[in-house]
Amino acid sequence: MITVSAPSKTNLQAKLFRGFGDPSRLGILDALRNGPLTVSEIVEATSLSQPNVSNHLSCLRDCGLVVAEQQGRYVTYHLSDDRVGELLALTESLLADVALGVYECTRYNIPRTEK
Repeated sequence: MITVSAPSKTNLQAKLFRGFGDPSRLGILDALRNGPLTVSEIVEATSLSQPNVSNHLSCLRDCGLVVAEQQGRYVTYHLSDDRVGELLALTESLLADVALGVYECTRYNIPRTEK
């Protein structure tokens, strides 16, 4: 029998934050804070392409951050837990105080044009 050790708490937290670490996924999560949306509504809210939205929704569903529900002939998506929205709100609050430091941080690999 093969024994697989459980990931450490820190590694699991880092993996969770990878779900939040992409601007497209953050845009989708932010759009879903206002309530359930279809893919076309998410496309409209985020200005992302439909294939891009679908790809990121798949990732967010697999990670347990978003839930899909069939609504007639449409599928609607919503945050899996209210705490996802609360975490996004807390991030906005924190950024209000530390945005300059985050903006000027040179340790993250983000091209200057996106800052």
